[in-house]
Amino acid sequence: MPLRFYNTLTQQVQPFVPVEPNVVRMYTCGPTVYDYAHIGNFRTFVFYDLLRRVLRLNGLKLDHVMNITDVDDKIIRNAVAQGKSLADYTNLYTQAFLDDCATLRLERPERLARATEHIPEMATAIRKLEESGHTYRSDGSVYFRISTFPGYGKLSHNDFEGMVAGARVDVDSYDKTDARDFALWKAPKPGEPSWDTEIGSGRPGWHIECSVMAIEFLGATLDIHAGGVDLIFPHHENEIAQAEALTGKPFANYWLHSEFLLVDGQKMSKSLGNFYTLRDLCGELGHAPEAIRYLLASAPYRKSLNFTMDSLRSAATAIDRLRNFKLRLESAKFDDGRNTKIVDAGEEAVRTFYHALNDDLNTAEALAAIFEFVRETNIAMDEGQFFSGNREGALNVLRDFDSFFDVLKPTAPAGGLPDAEIDRLVAERTAAKKARDFARSDRIRAELLEQGVILEDTKDGVRWKRK
Repeated sequence: MPLRFYNTLTQQVQPFVPVEPNVVRMYTCGPTVYDYAHIGNFRTFVFYDLLRRVLRLNGLKLDHVMNITDVDDKIIRNAVAQGKSLADYTNLYTQAFLDDCATLRLERPERLARATEHIPEMATAIRKLEESGHTYRSDGSVYFRISTFPGYGKLSHNDFEGMVAGARVDVDSYDKTDARDFALWKAPKPGEPSWDTEIGSGRPGWHIECSVMAIEFLGATLDIHAGGVDLIFPHHENEIAQAEALTGKPFANYWLHSEFLLVDGQKMSKSLGNFYTLRDLCGELGHAPEAIRYLLASAPYRKSLNFTMDSLRSAATAIDRLRNFKLRLESAKFDDGRNTKIVDAGEEAVRTFYHALNDDLNTAEALAAIFEFVRETNIAMDEGQFFSGNREGALNVLRDFDSFFDVLKPTAPAGGLPDAEIDRLVAERTAAKKARDFARSDRIRAELLEQGVILEDTKDGVRWKRK
């Protein structure tokens, strides 16, 4: 199946055709670095990673830009309260975000764009909008007059005809149903950071940052702009107004949005005690990063996901099932030969897997195809109908699966033994058993167990896995 996505702009699933053949110019809304990113944020960031991977699986080259919002109302408020400079405050959370992304095995975009490094370009864009009559000034701030952009509302599909002319909003986030003229440039305030630019002293509003950096790096028209559904209005709607008023061209051809994550069926909230960062889950609660990644990837991105501790444990169990299947393929002894039914099942699983991914990233259907193949193949093994000639094909099915989901390799605990050292100790234990040095064999098993490594003695040899 050709690659296709649901486009929020057209409200249809459409074949994906980039402007330039084989190159995808993609912009995704990154973190606002005022705190550690929470698990709801990472539902969206995992979606970006899966989007990258499916584009590459289709042979497309990526030019992907993601912003780092390192100046906005919340950041300034927190930095001032802690007596820190903007850079000192945001550097901590920017690095924490990048570390968390690495923990979840998220691919790094080709470019990360910090808002504070592009303020002169934002000021130039605002000057151009002023010259073309799309703005007005009030109390030292510059506002975008949305009545000058007739297409306002085309992404959120809201009817804003009854909006109050001249009503404006100064804060970066506001009522999701309230269309108002929004701040492009904010007048300086005592004790807050500001920049001297060609349009005066002050700082940019949140919305102008993304429009300017996207155009700067990717050109007037993007292939894909992606984010969470909470950004459709006002942020992405405002981005379109600014960008298209500047260039006179469509800002993005495809708009992709991931749905909300719920925790125990409710909106995540510190007051409800269901608010988790990745560090909470991997640290104090002891969950493996790959189980979190699997769970966040398991539901199609346009469906809301209910995150529970039970579902996280189920994700870990599913991964264990796949790892045990891989271990069995790699270590078991099979009779010579080749079962064509297994070959056909593997080819069908891979076809269904890629078909599902190309059909608007239907990860649930893709997973189902792989697990059905695992079930059928395990039965064939149990019945002696799986042969040495089937091994490579079955392992290739798992390689295709993991090139996208990337969960099979266990995350080594901090300070834990690397895989090569575990393999060495397992081989040493095997040699000790053959030499009937059972005391040494037992010591190695105990040593590995202390390091969180479980050994399984089978008729086909020793298998190991991390707890």
